[in-house]
Amino acid sequence: MLVGEGPGFHEDIQGKPFVGRSGKLLDDLLNEIGLSRNQNIYIANIVKCRPPNNRDPLPEEQEMCINFLRNQVYIMKPKIIVALGRIAAMRIIDQNIKITHDHGIFVNKKNILMMPTLHPAAVLRNMSRKEDVRKDFQNLKNKIIELGIELGQM
Repeated sequence: MLVGEGPGFHEDIQGKPFVGRSGKLLDDLLNEIGLSRNQNIYIANIVKCRPPNNRDPLPEEQEMCINFLRNQVYIMKPKIIVALGRIAAMRIIDQNIKITHDHGIFVNKKNILMMPTLHPAAVLRNMSRKEDVRKDFQNLKNKIIELGIELGQM
């Protein structure tokens, strides 16, 4: 399961997560490690609609939506959750996380392995971070293999 911050303008319009340039980058990263959002990935968000002016969702907005995400996790029963970006990582992994320092590191929380990584949109704004995210996705692949899960069965 991948968890982002919330839908952007185009995501709101299309009703699909991670479309546009950031979605293309996410698809490329997944494909590099043998995964596909069409077969073995579920994508959710912390908030279900975009806050005004594309600002970060406020804590009270996150709180209003978090039970939806909890229910999605309950239904999907993921073995691994990847938090895409600072907001998602701080909400579901640790409120004190430093995404630029802690990305790519797995933690076990409530028997689910969780890993923060940089948000694809952030990488597009600073392409020097792309290699960091590629390494994070390689860590994801290695963890999937370590758990004995075939990539096509996720």
